[in-house]
Amino acid sequence: MTTSPLAQPHDTVQVDLTGRTALVTGAGSGIGRATALRLARSGAHVIAVDLKEEAVREVAEITGGDAVVADLSDLDALDALNLSADILVNCAGIQHVRPIEDFDPEKFSQILRIMLEAPFRLIRRSLPSMYEKGWGRIINVSSVHGLRASEFKSAYVSAKHGLEGLSKVVALEGAAHGVTSNCVNPGYVRTPLVDKQVADQAAAHGISENEVLEKVFLDKAALKRLVESEEIAEMVLFLCSPPAASMTGTSLVVDGGWSAH
Repeated sequence: MTTSPLAQPHDTVQVDLTGRTALVTGAGSGIGRATALRLARSGAHVIAVDLKEEAVREVAEITGGDAVVADLSDLDALDALNLSADILVNCAGIQHVRPIEDFDPEKFSQILRIMLEAPFRLIRRSLPSMYEKGWGRIINVSSVHGLRASEFKSAYVSAKHGLEGLSKVVALEGAAHGVTSNCVNPGYVRTPLVDKQVADQAAAHGISENEVLEKVFLDKAALKRLVESEEIAEMVLFLCSPPAASMTGTSLVVDGGWSAH
């Protein structure tokens, strides 16, 4: 007997999303990929969006959904896409670490386009059909950096703080139409984005990658381990569940105690 690549023996949250369509950005890897697969296992038809064609087409093949290759920093091209869903998960993101005086203004703008303006445009496009159906879930994968700041991450912190504010406004406007809007706020998650940061920090400081994890990334965390992408995917799914129907305009923090200081 062959096992479906979607099969997972340890799924925790049980929600039936049959008949729902979920659009997930950044679905080619990391949290986005885990979320796309998790929503599909719950019955949703998944529209996977990512810049990396091979990766996103693989996710679509596994889930039986659709693949959309898109550069979210190209806002005009994004507006031209015919995208709508019952569940919108804004997950795509990039990172750039520099002191403010050395931070490239174009890179700053690119990060805000991908992580704040693109979510706004996707939300704006999705709300009318959600309002018409009387049900919708907007889930923004934010970060502990949406609640706290760190040095050298001015664009990322600005984008995530903006996403938190946008999510709250959507929650207030959408409530009367059966639409909830929430953020999920991970700490450091085991993703390609974080793996690259660990390697870069190790090279820059002449220390091992384990030391970077212990002394830099997890120094403020009570739980000394990286969060797994699958854990965040479960939180996203929970926000689609009936028990979460009264949760809106809030931030679900999964940071190992990083923000408890």
